[in-house]
Amino acid sequence: MNIEVNSSNLKFLECFASDTRVKIIELLNVRPMNIKDLAEALGISSAIVTKHVQKLEEALIVTTESVPSTRGRQKICHLTLESATLQFKAKAKADQNRYAVSIPIGQYSAYEVKPTCGLSSDTRIIGMVDDPRYFSDPEHVKACHLWFGSGYIEYRVPNYLVGRQRARSIAISLEICSEAPKYNENWPSDLSFYMNDICLGVWTCPGDFGAVKGVYTPAWWGLGTQHGLLKQITVDADGSYIDGIRMSDVTVQDLAIGYGEDIRFRISAPETATHSGGLSMFGRQFGNYDQDILVYVGY
Repeated sequence: MNIEVNSSNLKFLECFASDTRVKIIELLNVRPMNIKDLAEALGISSAIVTKHVQKLEEALIVTTESVPSTRGRQKICHLTLESATLQFKAKAKADQNRYAVSIPIGQYSAYEVKPTCGLSSDTRIIGMVDDPRYFSDPEHVKACHLWFGSGYIEYRVPNYLVGRQRARSIAISLEICSEAPKYNENWPSDLSFYMNDICLGVWTCPGDFGAVKGVYTPAWWGLGTQHGLLKQITVDADGSYIDGIRMSDVTVQDLAIGYGEDIRFRISAPETATHSGGLSMFGRQFGNYDQDILVYVGY
């Protein structure tokens, strides 16, 4: 996640202006904790902890879950944001013109997958689990969650550039993780990202997350994986990055984006990778972030 240092992101930046909030992040990095446990560990009242947690929630750093306890219900706090990159230098004005596209994860244009695999809408599983043929089912466009053990999924991003306009940057935000049978928090997977058949780089996802319920994951869902990590892939004139960390020297000019030609974006979990751990994807009404695949094209 890239965070520009400006007044519009004060809610996020203010989270680190408090020793208490930083200590809460440190504690939750070890394990999820309820408000009472946090208060005892910090030596402050539960009411004060609650206020600090609310600020961390607003910044999407922490999520909370209300669960039954021996005395009614308790609020369990989870650290959900894996990393963030602060951007101090504003982009040049030429990069301020952009358009945005939201692509549902079920609206892929091509695929090749192997089990374990499947698709789900927000109300039911689509077709049969572990049968790749259902990735061609017309209902696949309604998918809010999909997963496969190896293979790839590809999307077509519309190209709205006209005349002499040229793409200067492309940023894609999506929620993903590995895919293990049921789930395994320690299940690395080497995921490769492509645009127009050019490999932007590889990122190793640390696991398949199922120990904690996804914030937006439907209550009826019980097949294991609950949420992913929010990642941002960016390609600009300097290279290709994931969450601000350089993946390769591939630039937006290398993609040869032609007038009227869609931009093809592919995510691959190769069977031959060092860590062949599959891929799970989450769209709206699933996972920890209520969004589809968000694409921003700067020109």
